[in-house]
Amino acid sequence: MKAMTAKEITKKVMNKQPLFILDVRNEDAFQDWKIEGHHFEHLNVPYFDLLDGVDDIKDKLPLDQEIVVVCAKEGSSIMVAEMLEEEGVAVSYLQGGMKAWSEYLEPVKIGDLNGGGELYQFVRIGKGCLSYMILSNGEAAIIDSTRMVDRYIEFAGEKASKIVHVFDTHLHADHISGGRQIAENTGATYWLPPKDATDVRFQYSPLEDETNVVIGNTTISIHALYTPGHTIGSTSFIVDDKYLLSGDILFIDSIGRPDLAGMAEDWVEDLRQSLYTKYKKLSDDLIVLPAHFMIIDELNEDGTVSETLGALFKRNHGLNIQDDVEFRKLVTENLPPQPNAYQEIRETNMGKITPDEEQQREMEIGPNRCAVR
Repeated sequence: MKAMTAKEITKKVMNKQPLFILDVRNEDAFQDWKIEGHHFEHLNVPYFDLLDGVDDIKDKLPLDQEIVVVCAKEGSSIMVAEMLEEEGVAVSYLQGGMKAWSEYLEPVKIGDLNGGGELYQFVRIGKGCLSYMILSNGEAAIIDSTRMVDRYIEFAGEKASKIVHVFDTHLHADHISGGRQIAENTGATYWLPPKDATDVRFQYSPLEDETNVVIGNTTISIHALYTPGHTIGSTSFIVDDKYLLSGDILFIDSIGRPDLAGMAEDWVEDLRQSLYTKYKKLSDDLIVLPAHFMIIDELNEDGTVSETLGALFKRNHGLNIQDDVEFRKLVTENLPPQPNAYQEIRETNMGKITPDEEQQREMEIGPNRCAVR
């Protein structure tokens, strides 16, 4: 029986290929979070409804499409796939289940930098997380890494580069950062905005407004811009005078939510000032690279998530609300559900608790919820 990997499904997403997904998780889990693609179709039938056989769903499965069976951790999907194959239906199953889907990282090249460097975006397709690696003259810097630290270290090795700097644009609440771990494993410097680090239990280098870090022997620089609002320490980066790494303050189709530290009312004005004053002073030609995406339609044809700042000021609703009261209402009312276990994730990223790997997986289960709707 054929196993389909998260990497193979990611390629189908990025190439806009069709796929039929038989999801055998419970309905509430499916409704909360599922595998999405431009031309993906879904059928959700809980595994327990199929214990007596698959006759009732055979006619609902297409004969002209690839079919993959999906569950939480793989086991149930293998059993359902075996039953379908016994009935003559050609299917595969998602290797590692939704756990593997949540953790897969696909590096996609954003572009070349002045002096011969490169910039890569790591797309965590199942979770909506976006992280970055800057490469120049044998050195590497990582921004907003996930907890899958081996992937970054291996990729830097493939590029014959030593990781020398690791940055977090803010204290994350929706996923566990791998920044500290990468720094410990490689000897790199770990940078964090000090206003987000008042309660952390580890050493870090303070990432403050106007901080400038050069990567490699070229003039590729990471210029920090203090842009509070999503958190009190949220910091953006301007890289090579061409790219704006916006963290969770600005997305392609939305803006950052200010409530994940329980400070929505206090941080609304910071959010507005960062977006409507500080960002407005920047060049419209800067290419915005956020730390998350919300929906699959935000992916470009090449699989990247990016857009010019000028284009976002024209079409992103969150950047075009002139009335202060309306803006405050948008970012404090009718917000989507908060991320699963976001308080525990914050405490993990502060170094206050140290959950094991399986606990970390469970804490992160679910979609990205960093944005205002």
